[in-house]
This record gives sequence, C-alpha cells and structure tokens, in this order.
Amino acid sequence: MVRNIFLAALAVTAVAGIGYANQPTAKTVVISVSRTPATSGRQMYMNYCAPCHGVDGRGRGPMAAALKKQPADLALLSRMNGGKFPASHVVSVLQFGTANSSHRNSAMPVWGPMFGTADPTSIASNVRVLRISNLSQYLQTLQEK
Repeated sequence: MVRNIFLAALAVTAVAGIGYANQPTAKTVVISVSRTPATSGRQMYMNYCAPCHGVDGRGRGPMAAALKKQPADLALLSRMNGGKFPASHVVSVLQFGTANSSHRNSAMPVWGPMFGTADPTSIASNVRVLRISNLSQYLQTLQEK
C-alpha cells in the first residue's frame, strides 16, 4: 500500500516536472558587450549605454522594453536643468549609479564595475576617471538643441 502511494506520488512529480520543463521560456535579448578604450566616449556610449538608452539617447534602445522602468531620455538632461548640461550629476550617476534605478541595484548592469569607485591611488582609478570624463563629454553632444 505504501509502495503504491509512493509510486503514484513519484509519477505525479515526474509528470509535473515534464510539464514545467515544456513551458515556453521568456524571450531573451542578448547583446554582446566588449571592453572599449577609455579614450572614446562615443564608443563607450554605443557599447554600454545605447542598448538601453538608444543610439540617440532617447531611452528607446533594444533592451528598454525588458526593463521594469524605462531608461532616462539622456538627450533632455540640459533642458531639464535650465539649459545647462549637469556634468557633475552625470559624473555622479556614472560613478555611483542612481537611487531610482531600473536595475536590481543602483549601478548600471554593464558598466557599474568599470565606472564605479576604486582605490584612488591605483592605475584603474585613473582609467575610470578618464572613462567617466569622456563618456560625460559625449553625452553632452547628444543634448537636444
């Protein structure tokens, strides 16, 4: 009797597992990211930012639909700050992320480790400063006129 109940439970578990395994999976968009030189703000933007923020910075990149919160329209940064590009704010976001992030944590998923804080005496810190500066300067070129 116990053996029959055990076999029945095992059969139900196997059928449930097969049914679960045959469920359609969510569509996954894969965008390959390669490390870019710190000297090219445009190339960093295209590799690290454009998948979510779009090539034009408007927040309509191919990954935008997969995010819980839509990416910011980066072309409006100057307009939303009285016509002045908020360079110090952009540097802060690049370095520390945002409080109202679309991601699980405040850092951007791809470039958080490349732009985040580091030991200020290390060479890596100098490269991060160069990356942040060049990316910030490129973002300034995307501003709506």
